[in-house]
Amino acid sequence: MDTITIFGDIHANLPALEAVLMDLESHGLKPDYCLGDLVGYGTFPNEVTHLIRTHQIPTIMGNYDQGVGNNSDDCGCAYKADIDRVRGEQSIAWSNAHTDEDHKAFLRGLPSQIALKIGDLDGLLVHGSPRKINEYLFEDRPEDYFERIMDAAGVDVLVCGHTHLPYHKVLSSGRQIINAGSVGKPKDGDPRAGYVILRADGRDLKVEFVRVPYDIERIAQAIEATPAIGGMPHPYAEMLRVGKG
Repeated sequence: MDTITIFGDIHANLPALEAVLMDLESHGLKPDYCLGDLVGYGTFPNEVTHLIRTHQIPTIMGNYDQGVGNNSDDCGCAYKADIDRVRGEQSIAWSNAHTDEDHKAFLRGLPSQIALKIGDLDGLLVHGSPRKINEYLFEDRPEDYFERIMDAAGVDVLVCGHTHLPYHKVLSSGRQIINAGSVGKPKDGDPRAGYVILRADGRDLKVEFVRVPYDIERIAQAIEATPAIGGMPHPYAEMLRVGKG
């Protein structure tokens, strides 16, 4: 049986990443793949990127990695409200200013996809979708929408992130889409860090979502310790505490 662990959307949340790595080790597992978005929203971009590099975890580029890696003022995020857009602009400005050049070079050199075998299944890891780095593959999209994406990708299993909402969807065709959720900024109302374990025996795939408690106050207070003007938006701290937003 093949066992693969996947996580992503860390968003500069070092305490959450450390907790996930410790949880994996405690269960005799290793961190196999990361779906990107190492930076943004949190205050430990260099530390998170360094830890991913130190563990030599194969990682794909997230939209925030793309933005910060290229010193862009656009994180590729879809903000619906003006206040969210303003906070997003503050977040990427802070991240650009506080991520060192060596780590920016690493971020902009990340691949956009990773193809892999999961048992006898053909799998593909992406951040948003196979079509676009920042496309949101929400679970409630129509099945024919997912089938078209899977037709174009030509795989049995697609693993994505970006929405920060974990799910496992099995289509009528038997093909499967898995969202790994988020390590550092969950949005499903559970503030614990998340990752996924895939266990494949031939073409039989079992999916386990794991949640890990971590020191949320460490990251929340680090956000709140930045300047009220020009710092990381302080409301992000409360979002982490409640696992929403």
